[in-house]
Amino acid sequence: MTTAVGTRTVIKKALPRFGWRGGFSLAEILAALVIGSMLLIAVLGIYNRAERAGAAVNRKLDSSRVPGEVLQRIAEDLDKLIAPGSETKITIANKLKSGFPAAKLTIVRNIVDSKNKEVTLEEIIWISGYDIESEAEGLTLYRGHSGITLEDKLLDDQRAGWEKGYPLVPICSGITFFEIQVPSGKKMLDKWTNSSLPKGIVVTISFAEFVRTSTGDYEVADEDKITRTIAIDRTRKITFEIERRGDEEGLDNGRTGSI
Repeated sequence: MTTAVGTRTVIKKALPRFGWRGGFSLAEILAALVIGSMLLIAVLGIYNRAERAGAAVNRKLDSSRVPGEVLQRIAEDLDKLIAPGSETKITIANKLKSGFPAAKLTIVRNIVDSKNKEVTLEEIIWISGYDIESEAEGLTLYRGHSGITLEDKLLDDQRAGWEKGYPLVPICSGITFFEIQVPSGKKMLDKWTNSSLPKGIVVTISFAEFVRTSTGDYEVADEDKITRTIAIDRTRKITFEIERRGDEEGLDNGRTGSI
């Protein structure tokens, strides 16, 4: 009969014959650590590349979606406040904020009350500024609404007194270019303070990466900017001047029109 002690002795004698040992040497442990580190570095590199690719795809999607929504909201504000026969005034200003092109658009609609006194019925402000507490690099676009007309009759009536003053609500951040201009012939005006309304405005916005110039300003490529021309009064009557080129019998050899 073989005892347990005898069995352990036989196994210990057989281990060296088959190349088995009870532990790992220092060289084997170091080799395993090196191989594990190399695999971990490779996995982290793949993860970082996938994360950058995903961020690039999201930026590409946001570069067209968010600017389009902002431009559409500005156009809706202009259509809402500028009605035929209304006393509406528009002011536009452009300047640099911390090296970024920034702009401010103010739309004010006034009425005359029963006491023959001019009262602000509604006022909307679009302004871009640099927020030092924002994590996103670039400008933050704000929108403010005030006046005796409630924008949301369900919620605005329940606001506290301090909320009904002149709150500026952040719309989006990370803007690298925001400009509002008024076309005047072949020129583009960066400032508008006239009492009369312009025929239209041109709003340009971009979230693309910027390049810092030697003067310290930030520059965005033209192909990365999204521009929309917004008509101020779409119901106005447009007078066309048509020049006919051809013989006197009305042969249509070419026409040119201008507003």
